[in-house]
Amino acid sequence: MKVKKYLAPTMNEAMKRIREELGSDAVILSSKAVYTGGFIGLFKKRNIEVIAAMDPLSQSIQTVTKQKSKKLPSKLGMASPALEANEGNRESADLLKEIEGLKDLIKSLQVYSPDRKYPGKLQKMHEYLTEQEVDRSLRSKIMDELLEKWFVFKQQSTDEEVQVWLEEAMFGILDKVDNGKTGLQKKYINFVGPTGVGKTTTLAKVAAETMLKHDKKVAFITTDTYRIAAIDQLKTYAKILNVPIEVAYNLEDFKRVAERFSHYDFVFIDTAGRNFRNAQYVKDLNEIIHFTDEMETYLVLSLTSKQKDMEDIYRQFAAIPLKQVIFTKADETSTFGPVFNFIHTHKLGAAYITDGQNVPDDIEIATSSQLMKMAFGAKKYERSS
Repeated sequence: MKVKKYLAPTMNEAMKRIREELGSDAVILSSKAVYTGGFIGLFKKRNIEVIAAMDPLSQSIQTVTKQKSKKLPSKLGMASPALEANEGNRESADLLKEIEGLKDLIKSLQVYSPDRKYPGKLQKMHEYLTEQEVDRSLRSKIMDELLEKWFVFKQQSTDEEVQVWLEEAMFGILDKVDNGKTGLQKKYINFVGPTGVGKTTTLAKVAAETMLKHDKKVAFITTDTYRIAAIDQLKTYAKILNVPIEVAYNLEDFKRVAERFSHYDFVFIDTAGRNFRNAQYVKDLNEIIHFTDEMETYLVLSLTSKQKDMEDIYRQFAAIPLKQVIFTKADETSTFGPVFNFIHTHKLGAAYITDGQNVPDDIEIATSSQLMKMAFGAKKYERSS
């Protein structure tokens, strides 16, 4: 028996390497999390250590079976005279029928059904994803990944291991995009989004962080001339932070004000929060704001919004080059599936997540780890007994 140890960052990567080197009939003997590297005990990297084995006899049987299968009729349900005369070939045919049956079973498991039940501890994971409002298609994809591991490890898996599988699968979704990389690279920082999502407060939080933590000189421009209260709110924040503020009513105003603030490190732009379903809104933005290579735009979305509304908002603002999304009002919801749904669908990373009204507090950099902590920190799903 050939036994080999594998060390990989995730179980998926370990399984891939095992299949490539030992084949699909390899047997998992053990698995555990190990930590390597680090500095004076800190910043250690988590990996998965898997010990797998392959019996050469199993490979030989598989080879013989494939050779015999070449002599069988294309449709196993129709026996040939040669097959009836050869007991060995009949056994091979029965074996192939069983294999085909297993393939059909696996295919049936991959077809999503709202009433689908999962074995053992996996059902709790599925219920948690459903409760968190993870999209049906994404939920099915995640559960298929967990099923694959379940069939390999079967009853040997503990509650903690199954939980790790789920967290690894969801972390893999977040890790496909740039989350939390908020280093402002352009001079003009633009915030767009519908009314009521907290754009002005979020702008003030990011500006305050830029000033206090990075010692940068900032200024404000508002194009929200539709609501006097919005201008007053930003003026209040500008007074507190002791930064200049100007109002731009049209493109000429914007260019003039931008020139006045040319010696500032960053200029933060607050836009009108109008009905996002009105296509005229985005057209008006283009008529007021000079979108150039020196500008980066953040889409602000509230986690209290419906998933469909988030999708509609994104489609409306997709005409504007978007760098990242900022999720607000995390303190006003208990479901975080929409974050994963949005990132998975649009491949647009998150910059920040806010959870309150306090400026400059109540804002976190939305790294993948922070988003995972937000979704799993409370451990809302119950462990199986």
